[in-house]
Amino acid sequence: MEIRTGRPATLAPRGMVACPHSLATQAGVDVLRAGGSAVDAAIATSAALSVIYPHMTGLGGDAFWLIYDAKRSAVKYLDGGGRAASAASIHWFRERGHEEIPFRGMLPATVTTPGSVASWCAAHAAYGRLPLLRNLESAIGYAQDGFPVTARLAGWIAETAPELAQQPEASAIFLAGGNPPRAGAKMVNADLARTLEAVGDSGWAGFYEGEVGAELARFAQQRGGLFTGKDLAAQRAAWGDPIKGTYRDLTLYETPAPTQGFTVLEMLNLIEPFELHKREFLGPDHVHLLVQAKQIAYHDRDRWLADPAFARVPMDMLLSKQYANERRALIDLNRALPWDQVPSHGSLKGDTVYIAVVDAEGNAVSLIHSLYGVFGAAVVAGSTGVVLQNRGAYFSLDPNHPNRLEPGKVPLHTLIASLGFRNDKLWSVLGCMGADGQPQIQLQTTIAMLDFGRDIQEALETPRWLSGRFALGEARDTLHVEGRFPPATLDELARRGHVLNRWSGWNELAGHAHGITIDPDNGMLSGGADPRSDGAAIGY
Repeated sequence: MEIRTGRPATLAPRGMVACPHSLATQAGVDVLRAGGSAVDAAIATSAALSVIYPHMTGLGGDAFWLIYDAKRSAVKYLDGGGRAASAASIHWFRERGHEEIPFRGMLPATVTTPGSVASWCAAHAAYGRLPLLRNLESAIGYAQDGFPVTARLAGWIAETAPELAQQPEASAIFLAGGNPPRAGAKMVNADLARTLEAVGDSGWAGFYEGEVGAELARFAQQRGGLFTGKDLAAQRAAWGDPIKGTYRDLTLYETPAPTQGFTVLEMLNLIEPFELHKREFLGPDHVHLLVQAKQIAYHDRDRWLADPAFARVPMDMLLSKQYANERRALIDLNRALPWDQVPSHGSLKGDTVYIAVVDAEGNAVSLIHSLYGVFGAAVVAGSTGVVLQNRGAYFSLDPNHPNRLEPGKVPLHTLIASLGFRNDKLWSVLGCMGADGQPQIQLQTTIAMLDFGRDIQEALETPRWLSGRFALGEARDTLHVEGRFPPATLDELARRGHVLNRWSGWNELAGHAHGITIDPDNGMLSGGADPRSDGAAIGY
């Protein structure tokens, strides 16, 4: 689908929401105008996206939050990661002939319990001002009465149709009439509306217990899945401390392990002495240095990252400037770092929504919410209308790996969210979709703003690269680049040994990023939405 842009940043004095679908953004702004907090608006936006962007998120997925409490000048972290079922073990898969956890189907759908609804309820209990049911009104309305299918959603349904068609419940919603919908068609998910109403009425218990919880458990057990009613009842969101680092005058908060947030901070540590602000914007050094930093940080991620409740993650070391000084010796300004020398694995394949919110009191939410793959496991949980995630496929079945599958464990998560501060004032609320692409996109956007003076919208529209592979058969160090980079930059990157895959000018595979920045002098808000999505930044 061709992407055209030229939109300015959205400016507003009081509150703002940015996310990848304009109707969901509006749902969040409506809650802000009704007196809701940033958390209320984030829940409203997240719930609406769960209905109208079902290929990228849903109640069957996981969510991770950074919440800025302006009165206390404090950043809180909320872990809404689903946990492995009590029956999920390496032995269970191995004795059935699996060398890795499947990407689609009942098994990945039920390896871990859904974590996002527990996180909505925990965040609401701490910071909500409006009733939870009020926050879910827009989502319930779109699910019950229908919503228009965007061209992007229609395209992804067509792409995933063979998997969706294998399950009657999924086919009934997304392939009604036996075919993918056209752009502009109306889609309804009445079962999901009833599930959302149960959450609005009864909170956590409305999803993990009661009729919805019983149906989730029944469906899993009847179809040979793994989680049970006891596993669902054990699912809780957990409050914790974020991690942070510095780059020039920026203090950046990220989500901690088991998410890969530390990679953004390590990459910034690695590149800081190169003084990018003195180099050419979109020049070969700009791109080359960031790509080298990515490869080193991802190598560390693959070696160390796991659920810290089950494995030792040396976070202090990974975040230290001293460690970056040691690792920086691997960077050659004139030559691409060979993948075999510092290998990193993973995949760029993955889909997610990111939500940025700032309210009138200056509180902020940076929220990432995902099913992992397109339509997750491509499984709808019986009569709940809930699409189940396939995040459990990220577990390793290697018994010696820190991210190995264990009951009750949260898998390594590519999901990350950020909050940036300059001179102790909130400056940025930023995040993106894209599996292994997320730290790379955050890095590029932050550098475009901080080192090269671009506003949030300009930074999001800057031509983007992603290092890694989308599918088997691609080189693991393929550098996918949008065609709007200067030709001289691309030619020089190739000369330095980068394996280039030259995209057209715009490519949705380069990810959806969204954000809000705050003027330090007058508090005015600037919002940006990625033109690679259906999103908008809306304020008031």
